[in-house]
Amino acid sequence: MPSVRRPSARATAALTLCAALGLSACGGGATSGTAASGDGRIVVGISADPTQTLPWTVTSKQAIQVLSQVYSTLLDTGANSEPVAGLAELPTVSDDGLTYTFTLKQGVTFSDGSALDSTDVKHTFETIMDPESKATSASYFASVASVEAPDAQTVVVTLSRPDASFPSGLTGTNTGIVPSDADPATLEKTPLGSGPYAWDTRTPNQSITLKRNDSYYGGTPGAAGLEFRVIPDEQAMVSALRTGAVDLTVLDDPITARTAGTGKVTSTAVDSLSYHALQLRASSPTLSDVNTRLAIQCAVSRQEVVDSAALGAGEVTGPITSPQYRSDPAAQPCPEQDLAKAKQYLAAAGTPDGFDLKLMTSQGLYSTAVDEAQAIQAQLGKVGIRVQLESLDSGDYVDRWLAGDFDAAIALNGGSADPNTMYARYFTSKGSFQKVAGYSSPSLDRLFTEGVATTDPAERKAVYAQVSDELVDQAAWVWLFTPKLFLVHDSAMQGLEARTDASLSTLWKASLG
Repeated sequence: MPSVRRPSARATAALTLCAALGLSACGGGATSGTAASGDGRIVVGISADPTQTLPWTVTSKQAIQVLSQVYSTLLDTGANSEPVAGLAELPTVSDDGLTYTFTLKQGVTFSDGSALDSTDVKHTFETIMDPESKATSASYFASVASVEAPDAQTVVVTLSRPDASFPSGLTGTNTGIVPSDADPATLEKTPLGSGPYAWDTRTPNQSITLKRNDSYYGGTPGAAGLEFRVIPDEQAMVSALRTGAVDLTVLDDPITARTAGTGKVTSTAVDSLSYHALQLRASSPTLSDVNTRLAIQCAVSRQEVVDSAALGAGEVTGPITSPQYRSDPAAQPCPEQDLAKAKQYLAAAGTPDGFDLKLMTSQGLYSTAVDEAQAIQAQLGKVGIRVQLESLDSGDYVDRWLAGDFDAAIALNGGSADPNTMYARYFTSKGSFQKVAGYSSPSLDRLFTEGVATTDPAERKAVYAQVSDELVDQAAWVWLFTPKLFLVHDSAMQGLEARTDASLSTLWKASLG
């Protein structure tokens, strides 16, 4: 049985005062430069119910949007997705690149008033590193030998080898810091973090409400609370925006965004590091032959998928979307659709007349998924590949995706400013998403190790170019496009930041006047 966390004397006094006044939360005032606090609630429209509530298991964008308000991370990201100070200042790094020393900011508490210290960070990281936790971020800690907490404000992480990508891995919601004495079963029902908002109520398939955490270390959040309202239908979402029932949503359909962005509603386009992909699991019997996968790659017109499914709101991409290491989208066996070459690969695979392929998709996770699947179904049909679509609800899709229970899937995956953070968890033999990816090799293991062994950008770029080449030459997946995303919101909203990937991690700065 976990021990009970005992708040500091200061926190105890504050909680006593809250109880005496009948308040649900109280704490420190705003720091300079933060949005003025308001009494209103911001309603965020989301397309699917976020069923994942443990930060280290989160994968869906809807769950990330919610949990990024509840949990804080050791480091945050800046305007260009680079690591910046978060719960801790940027680390000091030893000359050999093996020891990272983090100093936590003073006075940070969880939303229940209990102190957040180095023990909580150590516990969180060790939980992620424990295979039993099935953490999606475990690969970020592949080079970690130990985590120590020499005093309440200091965390020392020792690596077994240099890892230039390590700080980047500490910026995502799936490394959010949890209390060291909290039972995971309890956190699944009632998440508890140190973020700008605290978990309040949940109505499955309808809404999740959060309340302002007035003790948030970054300042006083701009809204008294947030409500994430589940609205799967796009037209219903547009109507909700127009009537003011919803104040903010993220859309990936440019027509819908343009339709919604009129009058009292503003639509802002933002760039994305995320990417749409046709995932092909080489470990499945149907796709084990590289010629079969290359046939699929050559039969797909990526630009046609962008134009038909995403209405032109995207750019054809290669595997790596990180700006400093971006793949050349034309550097693959078939940069454009080549049906004759696709048929040659089918003949080489021993299936000249094509074969049957099950393709998993879900409308609930993002709006263009089914349209992408249907476009690819028609394209592959031209060379005799008979695609059977499996359209699942968002929860079933996520469960099967995580289990690697599919041959092929339409997916929208998150990108990163660092290629190792982006792909080592998929395409290394011990990656936490290896079952999902279905492809790894000794050469990729070696390349990913080389890629983090140096901080020299030119050397790293050369390594990741080789990674990209192998992924497309082996047709591990078919990378389709990076999308344009649209922040659609009430025009009266103040302090909303238009961030890459339409991240809502700084939503706490926003208010409705």
